[in-house]
Amino acid sequence: MSLFKARDWWSTTLGEKEEFDQGCLCVADVDNSGIGQDKITVGSYMGYLRIFNPHPVKPGDGMISAEDLLLEVQLRDPILQVEVGKFVSGTELLHLAVLHCRKLCVYAVSGTLGNVEHGNQYQIKLMYEHNLQRTACNMTYGPFGGVKGRDLICIQSMDGMLMLFEQESYAFGRFLPGFLLPGPLTYSSRTDSFITVSSCQQVESYKYMDWVLNIGEQALDICVVTFNQTSSVFVLGVRNFFCLKDNGQIRFMKKLDFSPSCFLPYCSVSEGTINTLIGNHNNMLHVYQDVTLKWATQLPHIPVAVKVGNLHDLKGVIVTLSDNGHLQCSYLGTDPSLFQAPKVESREINYEELDIEMKELQKIIKEATKTQGTPICHIVQAIDSEVGVEAVPSVTVKITLQSRVAVQKAKLSICVQPPLALTHDQFIFDHMALAVFLKGNCPPAELEGNAVASYSIPTGVPRVARCKFRLPLRLICFPTQPSKTASHKLTIDTNKPPVSLVNLFPDFADQSDEDLVNVLGFQFLTGPRITLLASKTSQRYRIQSEQLEDLWLITKELTLRLEEHFKKQNSKDFACTFSGSVPLQEYFELIDCHFELRLNAEKCEELLSERAIQFRAIERRLLTRFKDKTPAPLQHLDTLLEGTYRQIIALADAAEENQANMFQAFTKLKSATQLVIMLISLWQKLTTDQVAILEATFLPLMQDTQELGWEESVDAAISHLLRTCLSKSSKEQALTYTNQLNIPKDTSRLKKHITLLCDRLAKGGRLCLSTDTNVQQTIVMPGGCTPIPESDLEERTALQDATTMFTNHRHLTKLPRISEKYYWIYQTSLFWI
Repeated sequence: MSLFKARDWWSTTLGEKEEFDQGCLCVADVDNSGIGQDKITVGSYMGYLRIFNPHPVKPGDGMISAEDLLLEVQLRDPILQVEVGKFVSGTELLHLAVLHCRKLCVYAVSGTLGNVEHGNQYQIKLMYEHNLQRTACNMTYGPFGGVKGRDLICIQSMDGMLMLFEQESYAFGRFLPGFLLPGPLTYSSRTDSFITVSSCQQVESYKYMDWVLNIGEQALDICVVTFNQTSSVFVLGVRNFFCLKDNGQIRFMKKLDFSPSCFLPYCSVSEGTINTLIGNHNNMLHVYQDVTLKWATQLPHIPVAVKVGNLHDLKGVIVTLSDNGHLQCSYLGTDPSLFQAPKVESREINYEELDIEMKELQKIIKEATKTQGTPICHIVQAIDSEVGVEAVPSVTVKITLQSRVAVQKAKLSICVQPPLALTHDQFIFDHMALAVFLKGNCPPAELEGNAVASYSIPTGVPRVARCKFRLPLRLICFPTQPSKTASHKLTIDTNKPPVSLVNLFPDFADQSDEDLVNVLGFQFLTGPRITLLASKTSQRYRIQSEQLEDLWLITKELTLRLEEHFKKQNSKDFACTFSGSVPLQEYFELIDCHFELRLNAEKCEELLSERAIQFRAIERRLLTRFKDKTPAPLQHLDTLLEGTYRQIIALADAAEENQANMFQAFTKLKSATQLVIMLISLWQKLTTDQVAILEATFLPLMQDTQELGWEESVDAAISHLLRTCLSKSSKEQALTYTNQLNIPKDTSRLKKHITLLCDRLAKGGRLCLSTDTNVQQTIVMPGGCTPIPESDLEERTALQDATTMFTNHRHLTKLPRISEKYYWIYQTSLFWI
């Protein structure tokens, strides 16, 4: 920061909510006063054109005079650039050129002496205009070709065409080679060439391609200054400031330690050198003489354009313009900008108030220490949720990190399963609280979260600590009236007397209603209703709902609360069992629904790819037509482009909707999968390690993608179990496949393997990680679950597949569909062929 600030000579704010850029400011004697007094011309993107003749503000006034604004007029189009030059034929008077997006207008500015107190009156008169066939970016002017007494105009379009105008007439146009994006443009009268900076980060001079210099960065502005019979090309980059000779050689360069916003090279007659004003985004204006910093001053705004003019016999006035319309005329000086601390008002201390405040703070600290280490759980309002109810509850999770040694750089990461969401998922503190709420419009598959803390001990060795936390059921559902009818029902048996549901679910039960002691109703925030019934005589609990996947969370919560209830009573032999049939058909329907959405996503991707290729091909043809020197009819290419664009938008919307549906289907599939795993574990009395194997088999993915989906991953995992720990013979263990995990054509193979897995578990198979343990145990089949005969499931299917492969032996891609047991049939058939 500079010690000195620019001394304000005159300033004003232009309009309200207007935008400006570096081409919107011009300082020149636009009204041809003849006394060498410059005027300030400003154009805005809102179409306002203003001309000022500033007068110094008297000390104490604080406001500009009304006579300073000579002219203000609103044009119909945004103003990209304003320049003053000899633009009208037959005269050498100065005229104002205004560049719009599709138009170039040249005006004459004149004033009429006033005979009354209102002062002089100024007006603009349109001399001529050019309607542009291409969208303009910027322009430059000068005596092109060495003409005398007049200035010609060159406009650069957004697609890289230079359009030259000989005052009232259009001359010709040429495209810049290798053009991508427009850059700053200027004209060198000494070499009679146009100089620009291309998107290849090269300074290029065009007089039939004079020279090229690679500067290695994008340019903000470019300017040519002629002094003492020599001309120099100044280029302001985003990191460096360059001065080039007119033949393209570097005269000098200066690396900037700030982000520049604008610059202006000017001739210093008194010192015989060329100085440069460079503004930056730190509200600073630097004055350089070659590469030496001569002065730095502070501005009240970030300048986007800077000029130097002669105003009221004061030479060298610096005129700056900000992007929001702050126009200021200033000069350099040694007015220090020092901060002076304000005087502190002395007041008497009220000791009684301080004592009261101290007691309140001590009370708060005492209450906080009492609750330290205990979980805090209360309901607050969630935000940004897609659930279609007025009040979506959220639960606050408080996590406390405790360590016996000093830790450094402690960072905590929190994760919950979607559609649950977090207000914060990462922290860098030692004590924090976060809120969890239901964001998606479907029930979650899990009510557990993970917290992972990474830290470093004093020796610098990184460490990781993790824990799981359980979210309350009230986060996603609320009590409601039980339902008498339901499509799906499950019965859980226990070995202990029935427990009152009021005691198990005190947060959902109405203890005043004695009729509802053994029945409870749960309704999810997303709509489904689940009913829980407890038998008065037997040791059974029934859960029923209209959808299979909705049974999972209530069933899991029931078993967890039963275990906690009997654990408090020091009962160690409590166990839950399941004696019904595993609902595989309903489970397969959810698999088919999810798989169908995956196929739809694949079709949407293919159609989007085709339409994108078609869209790019039409764009290339249109671009070729637009760049052609001789205009040709479009042949309805624009109509085809618009239609293709609408198809792409419709396909993108359909793909987005299908993605949302697939997410909900995958969440439902995970819930149903968790339920099936629980029922199998209760049915076969599996150990914790065996349940973990089932979970790793059926839930290998946290998220479903097109590259690796749930169906092929689970099918590969189940096939591995059927060939290893659940195999019937050593021959099956010896068979290996090298199938790639690609999306299958259908789900018949997967459903067949799931059925076979349940069948082999029912016949005594046991899950383990070692293939040596394969002991078939005789067990009593539960009611309603009939074992599937091998002839009906394996032999019949294998023989049919082998026969099909025998008749179509060339289609080797169908080989993986054959059962491992009868793989030799197919090989023998091929041998005899």
